[in-house]
Amino acid sequence: MHSLFTLVLSCLLLAFSVVAKADTYSDVNRLVNTQQWAKAQTQAEEHLKTKPTDPQMRLLLSRIQDGQGQTAAAMETLQALTRSFPELPEPHNNLAALLARQNRYAEALDALQAAVRARPDYATALENLGDVYIALAIEAYQNASKALPSQPRAASKRQAAEQLLKSSAP
Repeated sequence: MHSLFTLVLSCLLLAFSVVAKADTYSDVNRLVNTQQWAKAQTQAEEHLKTKPTDPQMRLLLSRIQDGQGQTAAAMETLQALTRSFPELPEPHNNLAALLARQNRYAEALDALQAAVRARPDYATALENLGDVYIALAIEAYQNASKALPSQPRAASKRQAAEQLLKSSAP
């Protein structure tokens, strides 16, 4: 009877720890979604003290850092995450989004290609890849217009690509 009680108690403690873990992620996600950055960062960092390699919490931390305007820190967090877990597509995709926001399209392209290699059916990365290709096309058309200003075709293509990119923005 004592061993049955011990087994039941162990199962309950295990279930509680799983629920507590899920609650931590839910709490941090809720704080992120309501832009309570400081509280979210405190909880995320507290969690990472005991589980420093937790990829899900590190990904959340990068979102918190970005939300607080700490883009460089967010990028460092994501780069470290892609080194630790190259098989996860989300960190590559999120890093690409930050790079694209800085008009660093060639680097964003590399990150998105890594995301798609990790998960070929990752729709968000595939869509972002299309957006980066359009942005690179816009740059190429701008360069073509500068090289040959008397040729309006490149400028016309650039305008069409810019309109396409604007129409796909959220």
